[in-house]
This record gives sequence, C-alpha cells and structure tokens, in this order.
Amino acid sequence: MKNIQAQENVLELIGNTPLIKISRITSQMAGNFYAKVEAFNPGHSVKDRIALYIIEEAEKEGILKPGYTIIETTSGNTGFSVAMVSILKGYKCILAVSSKSSSEKIDMLKTMGAKVYVCPAHVQADDPRSYYEVAKQLQRDTPNSIYINQYFNEQNIDAHYHTTGPEIWDQTNGKITHLVACSGTGGTISGTGRFLKEQNPSIKIIGIDAYGSVIQKYHETGEFDKDEIYPYRIEGLGKNLIPSATDFDCIDSFTKVTDEESAHTARELAKTEGLFLGYTSGAAMQGIKQLSEEGAFDTESVVVVIFPDHGSRYMGKVYNDKWMAQQGFMDAESLKAESIQYIK
Repeated sequence: MKNIQAQENVLELIGNTPLIKISRITSQMAGNFYAKVEAFNPGHSVKDRIALYIIEEAEKEGILKPGYTIIETTSGNTGFSVAMVSILKGYKCILAVSSKSSSEKIDMLKTMGAKVYVCPAHVQADDPRSYYEVAKQLQRDTPNSIYINQYFNEQNIDAHYHTTGPEIWDQTNGKITHLVACSGTGGTISGTGRFLKEQNPSIKIIGIDAYGSVIQKYHETGEFDKDEIYPYRIEGLGKNLIPSATDFDCIDSFTKVTDEESAHTARELAKTEGLFLGYTSGAAMQGIKQLSEEGAFDTESVVVVIFPDHGSRYMGKVYNDKWMAQQGFMDAESLKAESIQYIK
C-alpha cells in the first residue's frame, strides 16, 4: 500500500547501529569515549552483519540454493543470526554450539527453528567432539548443505570492512584515534580495523583477549603455545586455535582481561550508562579501563569500543547473583544486599 513506511523484513534493520558517548564509567579517564552498540541490530548482536553478508555472497556465487541447509559453529550469537536469516530466506539451519554458551542462547537458537548440537567446550580444537569438528562432520553428512565456518572465512572480515568500518569512520567524522574490540573469530576487529587503517594508518587497533586464550601471545611472538590454553568463562572472546579470519597485521596490540573483572564491568555499564549488554561487552570495557591505567589515551583521544551483544543473553550468568557467587565473583554479604523487597 502507498504511503506506508515499513521495512520489508528485519534483515533491512541490520547495520547502521548507533554510536553512543560513554561518559560516566569513563569519568576518571583521559580521552573521549564512544560505544558502537551492536545490540541495536535486530538479532541483538554484531553477528547479524556476517550472517547476512556471508549468506548473500553464497547466494550470489551459486553455492547456496533454495532448500539447502546452512551449518555453522557458534558460541551462540552467530547461530542466532544465521537462524534468523535462514528463516527469512527459506533455508534449514543446523548449529554446533559450545557448552560454554548460556542456556538462554541455546534456548533462543531452538526457538528460531535451528537444530542444535551442544558440544563440550574444554576439549582441543581437533577433538572430534569439539564444535569445530562436529560442524565439519554435520556438513559431510548433510546433503545440499554449506558450512559458513566463520573462523576461517575471509568474508567474516569483508562484512565488517564494508559496513562497521565505514560506519564508525563516518560517525566520528574521521576523528577516531583508537578502536578497541574483542577478538574471537577476529572478523569484527580485522574488517573494521583494516578499513580504518586505510583511512588513517595512525589509528590504533587494540584487541581484547581472555586469559586462557592463545591469541595475544600468537600476535606478539608468532607462536601457538598450547600452555596458554585453559578453561575460562567469557563467551565469544579468545580462542584455543588461530582463526584465519583474524588479520593480525592490522591489529597493533592486545590486552587480556579476567572473567571476574569483565563480569563486574558488564554490570557496572548497566548501572552507570544504562547499557544492558553482554559479557563480552564487559570484557571490552574492562580492557579500556586497563589501557587507561597504562596511559594508552590522552585528552585528545577519540576511542571507539565495539560492544557486541545484549545482556538478555546472560541472565543466567553475569546478571545472576547466584551464578556470580558460584564462580567466586561475589561473596555472601553481596548476596544479602538485594534490592528486591517482597511485601507480604
């Protein structure tokens, strides 16, 4: 009908997320800080971008056809985005998910019509039970299927080179001096960083890694050190392998953050900035705190941090006091100081 202003479907809402000034949690820091809040995507995460881009590129190349099945490895967010795109484009969706993923994420994947295989998180990447190997086997066993393979797909980088990077450059009017982003598959930081470096090579691209991950040491030494690997709780950050979707050449440095500090910083973002965001967003903000303490920024710095997803996917973890206490992140006294009062 004429004169009705509406999107054709939710896929048209992917990208063009807002840049929001963050000033309260950074009040004691030198610099100007802005958050690229990817929870404003319709699938509530940055992964909407790569899901749509990679699937549409596969359609153009003729390797994805009507009636096909899309298979992917995911910690939750990419799976949700792939499932969402699959629904609207008419594909089936099978996902291999890490057991470290929150129960909320797994329930969301099932709700979106995906068939889900939950795989043990703390096994070697080449173990047949790992979600990488399970996804490969599912692709071999499923006729007329494609495996997106975000960890080793150059289009993961391309999606952000063509969208996230230009958006940030335009939103800051080219004044950005530092980009801070978590590195999991590496696609977000690599594609965004590559574009920004082409506009201004002086921009510092800083990755956030987790303790228990091999990424930072590999960047600094070129060595894959298995001794760096041990279990950690943050989802979608760090790796026990080296993804080819990480362009280490465009990243200047990494800093590592802990599970505990990242969890508390996620909660702090909600209480100071009114931003209800995911565990990895807390990790990104914790990285900024540490970088600020190290003198990485000055009063002229224009720092953009990418916050990957929404807090609703972590209600059973970061935003659950009992889970926080079970991890040793909160003590009994903190639990007693509840803000909920029941009237009898």
